[in-house]
Amino acid sequence: MSVTIGELARALDAQAWGDQSLPVTGAAEPSETVPVGKDGGVIALAMAPKYAGALRPGSMAILAEGMNPEEYGLKAAIFAPRPRLVMAGLTRAFDPGPDIAPGIHPTAVIDDNAEIGEGAAIGPFVVIGANARIASGARIGAHVSIGRGTRLGQDALILPGARIAHGVTAGERLIVQPGASIGGDGFSYVTPEESGIEEIRRTLGTRDDLRAQHWTRIHSLGGVEIGNDVEIGANATVDRGTIRATRIGSGTKIDSLVQIGHNVVIGEDCLLCGLVGVAGSSKIGDRVVLAGQVGVSDNIEIGDDVIAGGASKIFTRVPAGRVILGHPAVKMETQMEIQKATRRLPRLASQVAKLQETVTRLLEKG
Repeated sequence: MSVTIGELARALDAQAWGDQSLPVTGAAEPSETVPVGKDGGVIALAMAPKYAGALRPGSMAILAEGMNPEEYGLKAAIFAPRPRLVMAGLTRAFDPGPDIAPGIHPTAVIDDNAEIGEGAAIGPFVVIGANARIASGARIGAHVSIGRGTRLGQDALILPGARIAHGVTAGERLIVQPGASIGGDGFSYVTPEESGIEEIRRTLGTRDDLRAQHWTRIHSLGGVEIGNDVEIGANATVDRGTIRATRIGSGTKIDSLVQIGHNVVIGEDCLLCGLVGVAGSSKIGDRVVLAGQVGVSDNIEIGDDVIAGGASKIFTRVPAGRVILGHPAVKMETQMEIQKATRRLPRLASQVAKLQETVTRLLEKG
């Protein structure tokens, strides 16, 4: 596709500079720009001087407000009041999307009782179960499976190899990346007698009696309920509930390799980054951010607007609005003091050793 620099600026609600009739054919890194030709050229995102220095004279770029395009010899530029927001608009404008041909591929296996909405595109080797409902505008990539009774809202995009089990309900504009699994059984087992896990929770670590134990499956009868505008990353997993559904609120974005346990409730507009694990029956509020490798213990509650730094391990309830870090997670400022104190330990140990030597000599003399 091609748009002019002026059209692109208006679409991004930003200010243009220079020749606004120049065609823009795509986006590039600053070092990959070339002078704009008669057929147009790519535009670079160079929103700080350290990036703009790599721009080629005669090219086009998106700059931060206050930068001087003439300094870099540009032919045209767009000024971004909020650079990453402009980046979102730019990448959306030039994203061709996945190659899913319109219509239903002849190799797809669709149950006679399934309902496929108008304009849906179903790729090769897709399997759709009985009584499933796929709304209009959905695009289902190759080798996707969708279980019985599952309902996907309008404009869903399910990319190749994703697995959506039975009894899943999703709102509009769901995006599921390759290899994700939604609606698998929860990891829930019980022993006829008190298990070792239950024992150490009761005794805080003491084991009185070691004996053979055998696990009995607790079946997962609940489903998964997903709101509107949810995205689920590659190879992420969302387990179904035991009795009630596992729930993911509207606007929430889940990164690759995230694990959501059974009965978990996640609020709206949350951000769960790569390798996050949320154990069963925990409740997460709205607008919560869990950075990479955060772990959330089972049966706890995290309030609205909490931000957890990378690799934090959350074992207890977190009140709304708190910023936490560490293992175990505590207030970020507390964790920073802990880290400072930890770095001082070698010096402190050395000082204590010297004091011990001094005391020993004094005692020997006395």
